[in-house]
Amino acid sequence: MEYVPRLKTKYRTEIRTALKDKFQYKSVMQVPKLEKIAINQGVGGATTDKKLIESTIAELTTITGQQAVSSKSKKDISNFKLRKNMPIGVRVTLRDNTMYEFLDRLIAIALPRIRDFKGINDKGFDGRGNYTLGISEQIIFPEINIDKINKIQGMDITFVTSATNDVEALELLKQFGLPFKNQNTTTNG
Repeated sequence: MEYVPRLKTKYRTEIRTALKDKFQYKSVMQVPKLEKIAINQGVGGATTDKKLIESTIAELTTITGQQAVSSKSKKDISNFKLRKNMPIGVRVTLRDNTMYEFLDRLIAIALPRIRDFKGINDKGFDGRGNYTLGISEQIIFPEINIDKINKIQGMDITFVTSATNDVEALELLKQFGLPFKNQNTTTNG
């Protein structure tokens, strides 16, 4: 018997029918789904320290369980001492089982480890049903050994969905268990 991640099973059995009923879709094929999770880490100090990129690639590979690759600069910028094709970041794109496994660990383990955590902001949607979440420290993931890191870095996690608008995408991510802040308690200001 093949292993199926918990959240993948939850999507197939619970989330899909709940969203179909809520948004009155005619077919289950219209129900939005999570297509991929893209994780990016910008490494600003990589222009001066070459080992920083290698350690960041190793950390992101450890966190996601999939090999990370470096992102290279597109043009020369003299103020930043940047040359074209220099590695300046690290990225990885997760799909299918590795995506669901990462999402499960993010919701259940990593996010609750953030100091003074009150939920994630719901303002990271792009208008097309994709959501980007910024994390300020990679040490919230239990896979990272705090003693072995040489620099604390943040990362951007982008959830790409097949939803056509932000309302459907927000509901999909809430159904998966992403802890969004309660809109009633926040004040405008």
